[in-house]
Amino acid sequence: MNQNPVVLVDYSVPAVAVIQINRPEAKNALNTQVRKLLSEAVALQIDNDDIRVIIITGGDEVFAAGADLKELADATSMEVYLRRAERYWQTIANCPKPIIAAVNGFALGGGCELAMHADIIIAGKNAQFGQPEIKVGVMPGAGGTQRLVRAVGKFHAMRMIMTGCLISADEAFQMGLVSQVTENTDTLETAYKMAQQMAKLPPIALEQIKEVVLLSEDVPLNAGLALERKAFQLLFDTQDQKEGMSAFLEKRKPVYQGK
Repeated sequence: MNQNPVVLVDYSVPAVAVIQINRPEAKNALNTQVRKLLSEAVALQIDNDDIRVIIITGGDEVFAAGADLKELADATSMEVYLRRAERYWQTIANCPKPIIAAVNGFALGGGCELAMHADIIIAGKNAQFGQPEIKVGVMPGAGGTQRLVRAVGKFHAMRMIMTGCLISADEAFQMGLVSQVTENTDTLETAYKMAQQMAKLPPIALEQIKEVVLLSEDVPLNAGLALERKAFQLLFDTQDQKEGMSAFLEKRKPVYQGK
C-alpha cells in the first residue's frame, strides 16, 4: 500500500486499485488537499496498464462527510473560484476505467457527489446519503444538482437537495442511487469481488460501455443509439473480441489482453 496522510492506494489485489480517503479525525471531509490527492491517485491508475478497475472508499466507518467547512466558511466568491476545484473532480469524471464506490457511513455533500462519480455504488447498510448544503446556506457545487437528478429523477432529487435530508442505504437502493446494499462488514469485500470479476473482462469493451453510457445521457435517443452502434462495430477490430467469441465456441475461459 502506498502511504499518504489522507489518501491511501492499495494494489494488493491484481488489476484492482483501491483508493481510500484516510482522514477519520475529520470524517473524511474533502478539503483541497484530499481532492487534489484523489485526483492524482485516479490519474495514476488511468496511466497504469496493470490496473483495470478502481475502487474508491473511505473505510469502514465513513465514506466522506462533505466539504471541509473550515476552508469555506470565510471564503469569498473569488477565492472559491480561484481554487478551481472542478479540475480535481473532472479527472475522476473523465476516468475511462470502471470505478466502484464502496460506501459505509456518511456520504454527504461532496461525499455523495464523489460516490456519484463512480459507475457502481456498493453501500453498507449503515450508509447514509445526502446533499445537506442548504443547511449551511449554499447548494451542491460538484454535480449534486445534475448527477442526482439523472440518477433518481427530479422529485427524489429535489427533496434531498431542497431539504438536506439524509436517506438510508435501503432507500437509496430503492431510488436507484446505489447498485447493491450489503452488510456493513462486507462492503469492501463485495466491491473487491465485483472488481475482480470485471478485471477479467475485456477492458476496451468496458471503456466503450462507460463512454457510450455517459455521453448518451445528454443526447437524443437516436444519437445515443448511433454512438452505441459505432462502439459495437469498433470492438470487432479488437483481439479481445476474437478471443472472447473463440473461447465461447471452444468452451474454454477467455484471456483478455486489452488489445
